Amino acid sequence: MKFSTFIFLAFLLSGCDSSDKVAGERPPLVVRVTQSTVQDVPLSMEMVGTTMGTQDVPIRTRVEGYLETMEFEEGTFVKKGDMLYTIDAQPFQAKLVAAQSELAGAQTTRAKTQSDLARIRPLAEIKAVSEQDLDSAVAQEAAARAGVRASEANVELAEIELGYTQIQAPIDGLIGLTKAKPGEFVGRDPNPVVLNTLSDIDPIRVRFSISEREYLELARHYSTREERSNGNDGRPNDLILLLADGSEHPEMGRLIASAQPISTETGTYTLEAAFPNPNNVLLPGQFARVRAKYRQLDDAVVIPRKAVVEMQGRFRVYAVNQQNQVEVVEIELGPKTGNDVVVSTGLKGGETIIVEGLQKVRPGMQVDPQPARPAAG
Repeated sequence: MKFSTFIFLAFLLSGCDSSDKVAGERPPLVVRVTQSTVQDVPLSMEMVGTTMGTQDVPIRTRVEGYLETMEFEEGTFVKKGDMLYTIDAQPFQAKLVAAQSELAGAQTTRAKTQSDLARIRPLAEIKAVSEQDLDSAVAQEAAARAGVRASEANVELAEIELGYTQIQAPIDGLIGLTKAKPGEFVGRDPNPVVLNTLSDIDPIRVRFSISEREYLELARHYSTREERSNGNDGRPNDLILLLADGSEHPEMGRLIASAQPISTETGTYTLEAAFPNPNNVLLPGQFARVRAKYRQLDDAVVIPRKAVVEMQGRFRVYAVNQQNQVEVVEIELGPKTGNDVVVSTGLKGGETIIVEGLQKVRPGMQVDPQPARPAAG
């Protein structure tokens, strides 16, 4: 019995030794690494904006009436002076005829008062009529002349209103969807007053806002560039437009307008940039991002942003030394650029940095560093 117990204990101990030996031979953790690099880093900022026409002109009716015709195809380009809409002109033609009749009557009255005055004036000189009769004739002639001027103004107003029944394109541009169709009454709420919008979209504008800090970065950069001393106004002329699908507009843009103050309500500064749009690909109302370069860092140390670990407001990376052991390196971060970040202090370049497997590593751990997989796409 004692002998069997001894054999059993010996078996257990030999099993434990075997297990420990297997555990000691466990392979090191595989981690994905990359090298910190030294490179020149152009810094840029992106601002979210909305596209708009160089001119966005509301096409409004200036008289009330029934819309008779629509002389264009919606969503097409029209030329300045092209007929867009016509409004029923009959009421305005009648008003013009009435005004012309009033003018004719006023002119007749003026002719009679002028004749009376011409007859009375000589008689007054020889005292054949009283001074009161002369004063009355002078006043009546002056009133008649004023009546003619008022009637002429009424005729001119009637002609203007009649002209408003034909609505023509004020500029070359792209016309949108109409807000009223022939047969509808327009020109008075709740009926449409603004019938359409006509936009000049080459070049197209992008309106966006930046923070006060971003404004200062841009202002300092462009106020010191050489082209300012060469007669340039110092505004950025190398802007990049990023569209909603992530693509870049092929034409570079330039800043053309800005607000006078920084908004005290939002703390932002509103700017407008213009981009050539020769193929009319860009339309008003599109979402867009404007990228502006403002500085370049020479010989900066750059690492992937995903390699950075933040703990209580401090930043660190896990590096792998020549013995394949993990080391913790405290760093200070600089500007972000795409998927990378500049390291201000802590790295010199060339260090092996862990980018995958960060949750499992500990300082001093032996690891098996493997090159990081290339980013998808």
